[in-house]
Amino acid sequence: MNLTKRLFLGLGIGASAFAFSQNIQPVLTGAPFLRISPDARAGGMGDQGVVTSTDVFSQFWNAAKYPFAKVSSGFGVNYTPYMGKITNDVFLLYGSYYTFLGDDERSTLSASIYYFNMGEVDLTSLVGNDVVQGGTTKPNEFSIDIAYGLKLTDNYSMAVTGRFIRSDLGGNFGGDGTLKPANTFAVDVSGYYMSPKHESISGYEGRVKAGWAVQNLGPKLDYTGDEESRSYLPTIARLGLGYDLLIDDQNRFSLSGEASKLLVPGVDDTGNVPNVGVMEGIGKSFSNKKSIMFSGAAEYSYDETFALRAGYFSEAPEQGARQYATVGVGFKYASFGLDLSYLINTSKLNSALDNTLRFGLTWNIGSETYNAQDY
Repeated sequence: MNLTKRLFLGLGIGASAFAFSQNIQPVLTGAPFLRISPDARAGGMGDQGVVTSTDVFSQFWNAAKYPFAKVSSGFGVNYTPYMGKITNDVFLLYGSYYTFLGDDERSTLSASIYYFNMGEVDLTSLVGNDVVQGGTTKPNEFSIDIAYGLKLTDNYSMAVTGRFIRSDLGGNFGGDGTLKPANTFAVDVSGYYMSPKHESISGYEGRVKAGWAVQNLGPKLDYTGDEESRSYLPTIARLGLGYDLLIDDQNRFSLSGEASKLLVPGVDDTGNVPNVGVMEGIGKSFSNKKSIMFSGAAEYSYDETFALRAGYFSEAPEQGARQYATVGVGFKYASFGLDLSYLINTSKLNSALDNTLRFGLTWNIGSETYNAQDY
């Protein structure tokens, strides 16, 4: 694949559409890989995770979930093939780790790394009527972050995440350095609530869950050295509500819904993206009422060893038109877990993850916490 095509595809994943038309004006950002769900469990639940139960991969969605974990520490890695209909050497890797701090089990420390490989691209140029080979380049993006979570009460926790981001969309594109790697830092702030158990329908027990997060707050990315063409980070706000129906000690059924919004200004009346400061851009983003995305999910879990999942994600046609259903399964044996998910595109536009199988492996390397006794 030539670099120009791949570069536009890479930029387009911020809008999650590979077709552009006069009726679609998606909000484009720098570091667009940060908008792609990295883990297979969330991938089977409509790409949501701000309010679902705690797992190793909570770092990406809501690090405030970790203080409610049932195991004192864990590690996980996920692999996602990307743009499989176009190429076979583009993929995402995500790894995360968390552990509790102190004997009171109220605070956690967690870290993760997220890597997006765009494959190897052959560089060519036209000299007269001849095509001249110019070597190869390997565009890629990655982020490294660390988070601290703390239970403020028995039922509510908050977390702060610091993130380093490097986005190299062009490699040595053109050989003249006009498109260079961009580096920046960002911060997430999040919260998570889990109610005590209470009597629910048909005499079963239940509990309410709620979660929120504001993610990727930070300076713009500079790909060219031109102050006027810096790219916004994919700053996003997420809000979720869920409910667990605890049928018995082994069977649990969960429903959850999530709304998310890009806090980045879209195209204005002149056809341009406003070049303003980050905080002013967040304010302007609220004039774009169609940039809100919704997802719903259901999960059935048996004895923490087997899980069935399904979900649906919806985005306004004008903002990228992502519409897809997801299904997934999870297996656990001893301290090891395997998650698989599959995406089914229901939109008229192509999806980079259409008919893609995602894989996730987890290892619970700690002991049970007080949360396991209460769950």
